[in-house]
Amino acid sequence: MNPVMTLLGNNLIPTRYSLLSRLQNRDDQDSWKDFFDTYWRLIYSVALKSGLTETEAQDVVQETIISVAKDIHKFKRDRKLGSFKGWLRNVTRWRIADQLRKRTHPGRAEASTNGEECRPLDVAEIPDPAGGDLESVWEDEWQSNLLKAATERVKRRVKEEHYQMFDFYVVRQWPVGKVAQTLGVSAAQVYLAKHRVAGLIKKEVRALEKKWNST
Repeated sequence: MNPVMTLLGNNLIPTRYSLLSRLQNRDDQDSWKDFFDTYWRLIYSVALKSGLTETEAQDVVQETIISVAKDIHKFKRDRKLGSFKGWLRNVTRWRIADQLRKRTHPGRAEASTNGEECRPLDVAEIPDPAGGDLESVWEDEWQSNLLKAATERVKRRVKEEHYQMFDFYVVRQWPVGKVAQTLGVSAAQVYLAKHRVAGLIKKEVRALEKKWNST
């Protein structure tokens, strides 16, 4: 398990309903940048683990974002589609299936982009990623990706030295003595930096949950 996730706990990453109201406005560039920065790695990683090449996975990211932009209003209107996490998973899976169909049936994938995003996907069309269950892969990647997004935001706000102590001690799992000697600080400073940065990451996740759950 990711050492940062172990430190912060398994239930930090929320099941969210996204930027529903703001994403309906395609001119809201800040919200769409926020969405892309948060989710592109998730989509890309799941696509790779589903057997796609890097180029195909990049296409999945692009087509998934386009599909979300086109159909986010349908998701908000029809709550029977479930949670945003589940809806995004289905959109991503369908775009992955498009890429797999292109390998053997070029030209047929385009037909699936017309109103098909929310239709249940035949999982048989997608190879088991890394020999596992695609649902489990999505859940693992969801947790890992959102934690990375929160960590990156905190990294940009704290002092470089404080994040280095956190990175060496928590992420790289160096002994506290080695961290202290390498950075020329005391063990107490390392422990304090770990506590402060971990707290900020938790706070960032809660802030994102509150912000993106609002309608």
